[in-house]
Amino acid sequence: MASDFRTKVDVQPYPFSLGYSSPILFCGSCFTENIGSLMVERKLPILVNPFGVVYNPISVKLVIESILNAKPFEESDLKFRNGLWYSYLHHTSYSSPDKETCLESINTDLLKASNFAKGMKYLLVTFGTARVYYQKENNLPVANCHKIPAKEFDNRLLSVEEVVNSWSTLMDDLLKRNADLKIIFTISPVRHWKDSAIGNMQSKSILNVAVHELIKQYPNNAFYFPAYEILMDDLRDYRYYADDMLHPSKVAVDYIWEKFKGSLVSTVAITLIGEIERIIAAVNHKPFNPNTVEHKKFVVNALEQIKKIQTINPNLDFTNEKLFLSSIL
Repeated sequence: MASDFRTKVDVQPYPFSLGYSSPILFCGSCFTENIGSLMVERKLPILVNPFGVVYNPISVKLVIESILNAKPFEESDLKFRNGLWYSYLHHTSYSSPDKETCLESINTDLLKASNFAKGMKYLLVTFGTARVYYQKENNLPVANCHKIPAKEFDNRLLSVEEVVNSWSTLMDDLLKRNADLKIIFTISPVRHWKDSAIGNMQSKSILNVAVHELIKQYPNNAFYFPAYEILMDDLRDYRYYADDMLHPSKVAVDYIWEKFKGSLVSTVAITLIGEIERIIAAVNHKPFNPNTVEHKKFVVNALEQIKKIQTINPNLDFTNEKLFLSSIL
């Protein structure tokens, strides 16, 4: 019997490390948002899901290809339904009742992502499901169904071979552009319950086998972070799930973040992250008596800490934090 009543997932250090000079593009399911948002908040050079949350390998591939090609979207790429303009390659957050607003939002983020991708050193990809939905009218895959009636789509599970073949083509292209690019694969621990318990496990299994086949084919450039296994096997308890019992709770996300940070982030960056986290805590602090001398000193000290950090790291932007803290004085 294990003395600590747990089965821990041991994550060994990787042969590279992420830091404040390591631009990383995050793309995929909502788990990329969980970890990516924590890194953005800590001011690492991260860009997260420039097309919004994307779940299946085919759509993630299409998103990355669009970013690499940098071809602006046009009106013909949009659909209009239920009073909204939208793109089947984008999340619903890009939808708008105004066509020009929709296109502008999509193309602004596309340009930002394309420029970012030119200098990225790492790509972190999270697959959520191997099930892909296709428009019946043209058999094209969609990243999001935008609440359009299910009768307008066909859907099926990808095979391992389909995932590997499509992604081998993309990875060859990526490595032609940057032979040193490191691609970190993860599988989202979020259950796709509409596929049923059995369907969800089939889907995750396909993704797992496919990802590890890609790692076998590209041993110097492709790696795996076991986010799925950490939640399934280490955090085996409903207290680590959100209210829907499908998504990880904040405690679980923070735990996985610590595992991620400990194995993938450089020690120098971890030190700076700690300093920034103290600034975040100062900004989020809610004092019982905000007008006391002691609290004013606390705020002044936080501003001084920001100044010290920016002296050494002038590229870090603390504009919002400084504005907020200064407003208290």
